[in-house]
Amino acid sequence: MKFLYRADNHFNLANLFTMVNIASGLLAVYFISQNNFFTAIIFAWIGGAFDIFDGKIARKYALSNEFGIQLDSFADFLSFVLVPVFLIFQAVYSGLDGAVLLLSGAVSIYYVVSGLRRLIQFNINAEEGTVEKYFTGVPTPLGAILLWLAYLTAAYDLTNAYIVMGAMLLIGWLLNSKVKVPHP
Repeated sequence: MKFLYRADNHFNLANLFTMVNIASGLLAVYFISQNNFFTAIIFAWIGGAFDIFDGKIARKYALSNEFGIQLDSFADFLSFVLVPVFLIFQAVYSGLDGAVLLLSGAVSIYYVVSGLRRLIQFNINAEEGTVEKYFTGVPTPLGAILLWLAYLTAAYDLTNAYIVMGAMLLIGWLLNSKVKVPHP
């Protein structure tokens, strides 16, 4: 079991937790495609929990390495960018048609590109084993939480698809903004 605690190993405990995050994200996508939004959200939150665990374990046991940084960003892209956008597209935008559906597609693509850009920039600036005091721009997990809130407001008929699109645009912009967010 000692191999699970070696930073030079691509199969360490932190990376194993990241792979559970990826599996949870893939299961969430499957359940969204089946319009089983409740189960999808459960798997998305499980993925989020394992994202927290992998980071804490990597820092505690000095397991951070280039492979782990890249794997974690892939997991973040799946769980915190693609899953919430796909959920909103299926659950909120699916009843739209014509130009409004095209607009919702463009807004969704904007968010996905913004999330991907944020993660790429984060990886370029990341150093193995270091944690900054602040994030510059909203991190993708926080962006996902904000998108979940936008989804919930639409699911409970508190807002409509246009407000969700506006929120998606704003959150997408915040991902790559100069806003300082304290690191937990």
